[in-house]
Amino acid sequence: MIGLLSAFAVATCITLLVVHFVRQRGYLLLDHDTSGPQKFHARPVPRVGGLGIYIGLLAAAGTMAFSSPDPLGRWAFALLACGLPAFAAGLIEDVTKRVSPGKRLAATAFSALLAVWVLGAAITRTDIPGLEWVVGFALGSTLLTVFAVAGIANSVNIIDGFNGLASMCVVIMLTALAYVAFQVEDHFVATLALAGIGAVLGFFIWNFPAGLIFLGDGGAYFLGFYVAELSILLLARNGTVSPIFPLLVCIYPVFETLFSIYRRRFIRAVPPSMPDGIHLHSLIYRRVMRWAVGDARSVKALTRRNSMTSPYLWLLCMFSVVPAVLFWDNTPVLMLFLLLFVVTYVGLYWRIVRFKSPRWMRALATRPRPLEDEGIIRRS
Repeated sequence: MIGLLSAFAVATCITLLVVHFVRQRGYLLLDHDTSGPQKFHARPVPRVGGLGIYIGLLAAAGTMAFSSPDPLGRWAFALLACGLPAFAAGLIEDVTKRVSPGKRLAATAFSALLAVWVLGAAITRTDIPGLEWVVGFALGSTLLTVFAVAGIANSVNIIDGFNGLASMCVVIMLTALAYVAFQVEDHFVATLALAGIGAVLGFFIWNFPAGLIFLGDGGAYFLGFYVAELSILLLARNGTVSPIFPLLVCIYPVFETLFSIYRRRFIRAVPPSMPDGIHLHSLIYRRVMRWAVGDARSVKALTRRNSMTSPYLWLLCMFSVVPAVLFWDNTPVLMLFLLLFVVTYVGLYWRIVRFKSPRWMRALATRPRPLEDEGIIRRS
């Protein structure tokens, strides 16, 4: 628990300092592009929120090293060192806008390789025919691990579209990992998961709902790496945990990525890497939140509409995480819930894209008073 508290305190303070510095002198650190297909903020916002998270975790690792005779702190520092290439590549992109997605993925893959070498964090079990044979070889295990870590890191970056969306989903996923780690008495994974929760919450309070700072690519790629590595370490260190458990925990961002690739490549016939504005979270923002909040263009209205989008996706994330936690050691049941999530996601996307949003989604978004009454728009 001391790791969680120290990470939260340091991340909160560092993130606040970053917000204050950028407002005063950090013009180059602001995201001024508010017109792209995946841009939904109403004013320039700093994109270096990952800095506070990473420093917060460094502080937690230091606290662990000084407060415990176990080598927990040293292993925590080792994990953070392995994740440094992924974090640095994303952070440089946030500042310079000159690091391509391919280079960021390559840096994340290198981080995964380092974790295999330093921590032994490799996938050796899958419970999936064919893949189980592949991971029986050291090379196959390493390649699958690198692919999985880079893929999850990229998927967290893809869902990082609205205030609090990616960060709270990561908190939910880390909570699941911490719970199961405690169940199998894995103090190392549980403590690092709690520290991650603290660091992300230290960022979250400045990101949601006001959107004072964004994760940026540095924060998103690093958090994806962090969740993936803790998932792999949990499996590698505990044979009773089903290999499908971490997949179900992370299935929302992972399937969002896979579905986006399919949608772009086979439906729209465009390169899978081409950004667009029709992710599930984008559709909820444009079609459900537009109905609830209206189409006013003031900063206040746009920020409110932005933040009201995220809770819907938190619920979707929990739709897979809750059964994963309940049945963490039961592979057949976890695979059934995996299939159920896929069907639910596709059905929900299909309805919203055809302007047939479920009534419960509109019911949750209570229509506010007319914008004229709130002083946002004056009558002509």
